[in-house]
Amino acid sequence: MPIRILVVDDHSVVRQGIISLLEDEEDIEIAGEASDGDEVWDMVEKTKPDVILLDLTMPRVSGMEVIGQIVPEFPNSRILVFSMHNNPDYMISSVKNGASGYLQKDTSRDELLSAIRSIAKGELYFPPYASSVIIRNLLKESIRYAAPAVATETDQTEGKSIWNIITPREQQILKCLTEGMSSKDIAEKFDISSNTVANQRASIMRKANVKNTAELISLASKGGRS
Repeated sequence: MPIRILVVDDHSVVRQGIISLLEDEEDIEIAGEASDGDEVWDMVEKTKPDVILLDLTMPRVSGMEVIGQIVPEFPNSRILVFSMHNNPDYMISSVKNGASGYLQKDTSRDELLSAIRSIAKGELYFPPYASSVIIRNLLKESIRYAAPAVATETDQTEGKSIWNIITPREQQILKCLTEGMSSKDIAEKFDISSNTVANQRASIMRKANVKNTAELISLASKGGRS
């Protein structure tokens, strides 16, 4: 039986390009397409895809949220993240949420096909750049758990999680940033201006004492402690 694919991306041109790449393959069938995270649940229930080719940056419900929702409820529909992001924290978060693979959108057609076929067989597919990031993260975690630090009084007062020292709206903004959403998407999600998003991001960065968004996402993904 052919591998049934659900293509999820908020850009119609991108979806159609992916479909054009895949539809001539004899062992692949396009089960459907979705333009945002809100549509994915219904499409998965309706089409029962073997593989969901998923972008992370989408309006309303982000790709990371989709992974967390779909994996527990539809274990037979495996997720291959297909993203423009090469941020290590996005790769690690995708794995922790249950994605079966991660590819960047500049990958070759042959590698995309190879990933789809591997994942459809129940395997994981992470190319060298992603595998290296994931392995380094696992090593760091194993070292941290193997050698717990003794907390001092200074640590307890100064080592507060960033999640606990920002406002509820800033927590929402930070959550969206860790899920790969752009400022434009966040502004649309909360019906605010992009300038407001930028100001709130700057406020969070000041409170977190970080220099850029990448450092902020890394800090937040680790639990918010430097």
